[in-house]
Amino acid sequence: MQAYRLLTGEDNSAFCHKVTKALADGWQLYGGPAYSFDGANGVMRCAQAVIKEVPGPYDPDKRLGDL
Repeated sequence: MQAYRLLTGEDNSAFCHKVTKALADGWQLYGGPAYSFDGANGVMRCAQAVIKEVPGPYDPDKRLGDL
């Protein structure tokens, strides 16, 4: 099964660490990053999709971050 996650967060080092950890855990980048200005909070927001091949069928009760 192919698992999909969309990592999101403020454009800062914490977001970069989140993506780096996912890559270190075997996830692969899926497409390019997206950026948007959050006018309510005055910050840039980032999103990066990642995918990972995992054994077994889809289980909605399983946390994707634990795959």
